[in-house]
Amino acid sequence: MKKLSVLLLTAMILLTACAPKQSGPAKAELPAGKAWSEGKEIYFVHTEASDAGVSEKLTNMMKSPVILVPALANVPDEALANVYVFTNGVKGSGPFGFQPDVFDNPPGTDGYSPLRRLNAVTWKDETKAREFKSAAEVVDAETAGEVAIEQPGVVINMPFVVWDGGKR
Repeated sequence: MKKLSVLLLTAMILLTACAPKQSGPAKAELPAGKAWSEGKEIYFVHTEASDAGVSEKLTNMMKSPVILVPALANVPDEALANVYVFTNGVKGSGPFGFQPDVFDNPPGTDGYSPLRRLNAVTWKDETKAREFKSAAEVVDAETAGEVAIEQPGVVINMPFVVWDGGKR
């Protein structure tokens, strides 16, 4: 009987030690995308999009749900920052198979917002394409007539998770 009691006590201790701890906030994992902002590598997540096609494309690309929220398209312009997405040019990890996205206004700067206005960037002469690492480079290329930028009216919630000088 004594051996059975010791065995039961040992089993209880082991089961208690292996039980998940419930003492802190729950943790969740989201797949992060790599991009550029002000010449620095950043990581971000897609959580919601205002357009069904964009939501589906990002969901498939990231293998994690990007929720459709049409009302995001009604967010006032002054509450939005920009994300530049490339439709041609340098091959890479962007949603169309070209270079990674470029963000303006990282956290800690005036104008930061996780809500991003989608800017589709297309090289006019793809043979002259190069990788951009800042929004200023994209805007300068548009001014020089090298790229065209289209704003289809799509808003995506894209909070940064790692950036120069910070992380969540």
